[in-house]
Amino acid sequence: MTYKLNLLIKAFGPVDGIKFYIHLLFKKYGSFTSSRYNTTFHLRSKTTDKYTFKQVFLDDQYNVDLPFTPERIIDAGANIGLAAVYFSHRYPNSKIVAVEPSRDNFQALLKNIAGHPNIKANCMGLWNRDVYLLITNPDGPSSSFMLTETSPDNPEAIPAESVETIMRGENWDTIDLLKIDIEGSEKEVFEANYEFWLPKTKVIYLELHDQMKKGCSKSVFAAISKYNFSFSFSDENLVFINEDLV
Repeated sequence: MTYKLNLLIKAFGPVDGIKFYIHLLFKKYGSFTSSRYNTTFHLRSKTTDKYTFKQVFLDDQYNVDLPFTPERIIDAGANIGLAAVYFSHRYPNSKIVAVEPSRDNFQALLKNIAGHPNIKANCMGLWNRDVYLLITNPDGPSSSFMLTETSPDNPEAIPAESVETIMRGENWDTIDLLKIDIEGSEKEVFEANYEFWLPKTKVIYLELHDQMKKGCSKSVFAAISKYNFSFSFSDENLVFINEDLV
């Protein structure tokens, strides 16, 4: 029995695990249904979907033991919705806001979250204020789109909101879990207008992208250091826990 098959069985159970293994081994892409996750997964060819699937479900990168059960979750950089589905399964009583700027990724996301009414999907970016953004590398990998500000009349413009705007729109006074994997835009998110939402956020899962945009780490740690967060690692993610709230 191969290592990957063992991981699939652990993630999805013996029946679906073996079925997924055969599917991925021979077909590599397409659609397959998980009874455990109440989802039909749709993985596209010529994308990074298969790698993202491995990160979320086989590497189990969001398997972090928290001292409470999150109920209010933002998934920023939701890609095709795999992390949102994972969180929905792990925290079934949660409400999840999934944010993804790529229109192609967003269409795949809608398919993947179809069985999860607690996930609200928004085709938009995350920024430090409400603006319009443009994907600067549209021909790049599907999990590595980078963004910059643009004018609203640009035909390729994508709306973006701040964390504060999302909170106010959902009528949340706190965020239990904020997952951020936004390919360098964390620099802008943490460099301004974080004073409202950051001290009200209990846990942050964050992937840094200094290799894509200089100054990401500096921006994040400068903001985080103003509040009482502890810090650890989980796979590729930094995990910040707000000791004043947890």
